[in-house]
Amino acid sequence: MNNINEQVVEGFGEEWSSYDQSGLSQKELEKIFNNYFSIFPWEKIPKKAVGFDIGCGSGRWAKFVAPRVGILHCIDPSTKALTIAEKNLKGYSHCLFHLAGADNIPLPDASADFGYSLGVLHHIPDTMSALKSCTEKLKPGAPLLLYLYYAFDNRPLWFRTIWKLSDVLRGLISKMPYSFRFCLSKFIALFIYFPLARLAFLIDKLGINVDAFPLSFYRNKTLYVMCNDALDRFGTILEHRFTRNQIKRMMEKAGLENIKFKESAPYWCAVGYKICAE
Repeated sequence: MNNINEQVVEGFGEEWSSYDQSGLSQKELEKIFNNYFSIFPWEKIPKKAVGFDIGCGSGRWAKFVAPRVGILHCIDPSTKALTIAEKNLKGYSHCLFHLAGADNIPLPDASADFGYSLGVLHHIPDTMSALKSCTEKLKPGAPLLLYLYYAFDNRPLWFRTIWKLSDVLRGLISKMPYSFRFCLSKFIALFIYFPLARLAFLIDKLGINVDAFPLSFYRNKTLYVMCNDALDRFGTILEHRFTRNQIKRMMEKAGLENIKFKESAPYWCAVGYKICAE
């Protein structure tokens, strides 16, 4: 079975062509990177580590990982995405690019010192199969950093209800031609994301906890990030969502142990280690 949705792959190729991260400052991109990688055990991987980035997209995360490792395999099933990644990573000769999906990673089993996949595997038909494939490429004891869309299991009922309504909108927009998806996502970012994010910013400045406030995650983000994420969110036809417990069970079933979750947004970012054979 080819564990790829071609419409999703084509959509992300268009997305990274539109948002190649050139409109984002290095400082802001690094701040977002640190949000995800704050639980990554850099101290536990070798200085010349060999690792992989599954669904590398524009190469935005690889840009910060590459200077710390020996070889970084950037893997994506989209030709357009890989073209953007190669452009953004042209200064790193030790970044190797592969046109492939998560279920046909072109690396030997048990060969990687680390791996990561952020915001990717929930857009794949069989997320569990893809996660197993990633784990197979790791050496025993090697870490895998994972971010999957969460099912709002730590949110109140009213929050989940709002999301369900927005998901109906996503279902409609994601079926449209790319030009419509692009324009409508910009509209959503400008008239929904931006006002709510800035309101959360002001409330936060008053010393009030805004963690449960819709779109408060974007309170310190630029409009560029909001537009990019709105297109990702409303323009992608396939997405799965998982609770924290589901993610933990999936990671364990894939052969990972000592799983640690990030206790703040983005939820549920997690790291696990490939089980060492006894």
